[in-house]
Amino acid sequence: MSGSSSLPTSAFDYELPNQQIARYPTERRDESRLLVLQPDGSIEHHTFRDITDMIPAGDVLVLNETRVMPARILGRRPGGGEAEVLLLAPHVATSESVVLWEALVRPGSKMRPGRRITVAPDFGIEVMEVLANGNRVVRLHSEGPPAEAIARYGRMPLPPYIDRPVEGFDAERYQTVYGREEGSVAAPTAGLHFTQAVLDHLEGRGVRIARIVLHVGVGTFRPVEVEDPAEHIMHEERYSVGGEAAETINDAKSAGGSVWAVGTTVTRTLESIAAEDGRIFASGGATALFIRPGYQFRVVDRLLTNFHLPRSTLLMLVCAFGGYEHVMATYATAVRERYRFYSYGDAMLVMGV
Repeated sequence: MSGSSSLPTSAFDYELPNQQIARYPTERRDESRLLVLQPDGSIEHHTFRDITDMIPAGDVLVLNETRVMPARILGRRPGGGEAEVLLLAPHVATSESVVLWEALVRPGSKMRPGRRITVAPDFGIEVMEVLANGNRVVRLHSEGPPAEAIARYGRMPLPPYIDRPVEGFDAERYQTVYGREEGSVAAPTAGLHFTQAVLDHLEGRGVRIARIVLHVGVGTFRPVEVEDPAEHIMHEERYSVGGEAAETINDAKSAGGSVWAVGTTVTRTLESIAAEDGRIFASGGATALFIRPGYQFRVVDRLLTNFHLPRSTLLMLVCAFGGYEHVMATYATAVRERYRFYSYGDAMLVMGV
């Protein structure tokens, strides 16, 4: 793909009116708008459900089946002050992964090892260790299974830019209709537009569907703060790709079909495990792959995504795929045409370069 790897972080900045940040989803998932960026830089405007006529039979659509955990937990410190815990992932350094978690804890200055947060009479959280990155290792104390306590007392961790309290519908709408494995602290937002009817229609037309998992971490929201992207420390995210998904993708590629990645999460996963010839194999682990202009894609042919934050690794990935000039010009068009941005916003289909 075209582009330069020497672009500074400031090159990925853009202005967005606050009112174009989507604070609520559309009434129906597939009623969101869909902007299509063609390889020549031309732009088409559609409704998302039009995608059922865009993917040819024999191509493969790759979905990320992660589900968002109710990972935000509110409680009280011993002195009565408020405290907040955001569970990030089971702590891998212990066999007690069901009770020990890596987490963000606020207020951090007050939550030293040994401090305990009371969430409910039957649920508390103890700070065990402060990690080098500032995160905490916390222990969950519950009368029953910790997973049940998380489900009972945890809240959906909406992104900060949504800037409103969690409402009842968020439990459904901030999940994809096809998610099956809980483990993310943010939704794979490109998938939020799909309904089961859209997926059934695509399969009925002969589109193959492959399903993988990448658990989205909190690092997805963090901007690149250094001017040279090469100095940015990329966050790790856990993934799993099974043999059936790998076979479906490889078969489609061998038959001349294209791979349509639903989101940057799918793109990072597939590109992380691809061989030089573009074939992929069943694999599980963690990836810290940072895709930015200059990267040569080996698997993904089409990218379905949302509109991303300025100066973010996600925007850099989209620019790597669609070409920096084309993507940044398209973002300017999307702002001008009043598209809705970010997690609950509209979708963008990048057809490559």
